[in-house]
Amino acid sequence: MSSSTRQEAVFDAIDEANAVDPRSTPVGGEGMAAIPVELIYGLRMSEMCSSFAPDADELVQIAARGQHIERWIIPRDDYPRDRPGYHRWRNALKKHHAKRVSEIMAAQSYGAEECEIVSNILLKKNLKRDDRTQAVEDLACLVFLQYYAEDFAKSHESEKVVNIIAKTLPKMSTEAHTFAATLPLAEGIIAAIEAAKAKLAEQAKE
Repeated sequence: MSSSTRQEAVFDAIDEANAVDPRSTPVGGEGMAAIPVELIYGLRMSEMCSSFAPDADELVQIAARGQHIERWIIPRDDYPRDRPGYHRWRNALKKHHAKRVSEIMAAQSYGAEECEIVSNILLKKNLKRDDRTQAVEDLACLVFLQYYAEDFAKSHESEKVVNIIAKTLPKMSTEAHTFAATLPLAEGIIAAIEAAKAKLAEQAKE
């Protein structure tokens, strides 16, 4: 099986898993069909990869597509509603995503080393030091800013929005910051980004 055929088979398997997400979201405006939440998220990650990192290798592309595979099966409510509980939940999710994508890759004849690389990306190992891990983190941040930040802002106070973006920006590479400036963002999100940058600058002075 050729590399491209294997990759497409992995994409199909990830999409098939995410297509049974019981949650759905309308895409394309009012009256449009609703699409499973994690299915559209994976497609958006791949779309962003094509735009931001068109030369990314297939392992980065696979990790991007599988970033949130079956995310709904580990509910936030299974963990305490405090900071330690949040981090335990996020770690459980990362481990599940890494395991499931590795299993799918192995079924399509990817080797142990390739599976481990993608697993490490999804576990966020060596963030800021590993180019592949950083690339997928950049994609996740860019997808959040373009597709999810505005909806988040509609249901949260402006201070909360600025705080979330202030936590997002430091995760991004310089290239991702430059690319983010080209995204078609709502004016409110652009203003929140500027406020977050100002907040980070003030914190750096302390």
